[in-house]
Amino acid sequence: MRKTILHIYLALTLGFISTSCNDWLDGVEQTSKVSDEIVWEKEEYVDKNVNAFYTFLHKYGQFGDYQFRGSLTESLTETFKYGSITLGDRGGWPNEYVTNPDVILPDEYRLNIWDKDKAYGNIRQINQFLVMQKKYSKFPKEKNEIWEAQARFFRAYIYFQLAKRHGGVILYTDLDMTNNKARSSAADTWQLIADDLDFASTYLPEAWNAANKNRVTKGAAYALKSRAMLYAERWQDAYNAANEVIKLKLYDLVDDYAQAWKGNNVESILEFDYDQDTGPNHDFDQYHVPQCDGWDYGALGTPTQEMVESYETKNGQKVDWTPWHGITNTPPPYDQLEPRFAASVIYRGSMWKGRKMDCSVNGTNGAYIDYGVQGYSYGKTTTGYFLRKLMDESLTDLKGKKSHQPWVEIRYAEVLLNKAEAAYRLNKIDEAQKAMNDVRARKNVGLPGKSSTGETWFNDYRNERKVELAYEGHLYWDMRRWKLAHTEYTGYRVHGMKITGDTYEYIEADNKDRKFLKKLYVFPVPTDEMRNNSLIEQYDEWK
Repeated sequence: MRKTILHIYLALTLGFISTSCNDWLDGVEQTSKVSDEIVWEKEEYVDKNVNAFYTFLHKYGQFGDYQFRGSLTESLTETFKYGSITLGDRGGWPNEYVTNPDVILPDEYRLNIWDKDKAYGNIRQINQFLVMQKKYSKFPKEKNEIWEAQARFFRAYIYFQLAKRHGGVILYTDLDMTNNKARSSAADTWQLIADDLDFASTYLPEAWNAANKNRVTKGAAYALKSRAMLYAERWQDAYNAANEVIKLKLYDLVDDYAQAWKGNNVESILEFDYDQDTGPNHDFDQYHVPQCDGWDYGALGTPTQEMVESYETKNGQKVDWTPWHGITNTPPPYDQLEPRFAASVIYRGSMWKGRKMDCSVNGTNGAYIDYGVQGYSYGKTTTGYFLRKLMDESLTDLKGKKSHQPWVEIRYAEVLLNKAEAAYRLNKIDEAQKAMNDVRARKNVGLPGKSSTGETWFNDYRNERKVELAYEGHLYWDMRRWKLAHTEYTGYRVHGMKITGDTYEYIEADNKDRKFLKKLYVFPVPTDEMRNNSLIEQYDEWK
């Protein structure tokens, strides 16, 4: 198997172990209810202990609620707009953060994962496994290595979530998680992540046998390292890790972009699967479907006109949108845009669940509402568009069924783009161009390659990354690591297309200017940590 596919049925004690055909995916946490020695009596018990770590992929993914309390971080960029003025997750809070960022404080911010119930609780869980392994395991060296490799992969994954928010954080690699410990440097934090992923890539297999075919692989470890090392600005490490994924020759781009993020295919490197009937499952469609799907509380967030204008034509040309930055009876050139647009955005004239969409004022199939006229948008769009990407078009019973489309954490296209960026930083412009152009050349996308160089190439790359990875949780973090957010995300408003009959009106979808504060490149140490840890020091940006 070339990917990690997870069907996890998590049991909290050894007394509740399922005997289903996916038995290896049942999990058991090492808690006070289960003695340490018992966990290490049988190989299957150890496997189930490891399985609990796989749920982190759901929790920190776009269908979970750890990244931003369930809101998409794209709402903190120009590409996505929540339609609510009422404070709430998937509603008014993201709008408040982009227009009034002073409300982000150490004692309360929705991007915080520091506490013991999230990141540091996850790290303790992993460290407990590793410490108990050394103490109690009598299994062969090869088995211990592969268990440790899985655990350390997930420890790196959690520390990455912390490091992209804070830089240097408190590092724990054992159970001595004292209340009083200083922060480590950013360099040391990234080094721990690199070391854990190096261990994982050394001992994880390229693929598993049939009984364990869905576990994390060598390719996933290299792929995550290619991502993490871009944040660390360790360009050679990112470049090398991406090349290791490519050299495995196990992954490729699927022909159809609309299938690229759907999992269970050659492009998926790290994936979490769900089960609609027995769980785990999720509510992503209920949060984002248009009202005409039979659910009155969807369309909480929708794509913006800025996102639409990021797409090139099918021939790779930029569209001059000036004629539509006013009021006109001429339909926008949606049909001229490259295929990734129609695969990601529902727009007027597109087909969705057998209906031709209106996306207009009083529209039968997709209705528009002005932002700010009521607390919630209630299934209507405040931008003239609806989200298609990541949605399940086959789900028609929104009231009776949960969503179960997979969350693909890492896919091959990202690895190629990671390589492109690292190569550019290393002055390997030919390789940078080729890696990005390989993504553009996907069979059903077929865009011409870019031959630009220097800053022009990097701007082309930024747009390519925005379009290819749209709504997969990258753009906001990319803009922070590039240190571009304080200039490009300050002094602007997002826009939409208000359609009334045959009239198209370019409208503001915000009621005030947005801004990004420089101090938000580093998130603060939470108040509880400052209160309880005598050695912790607040980040300079927050003193």
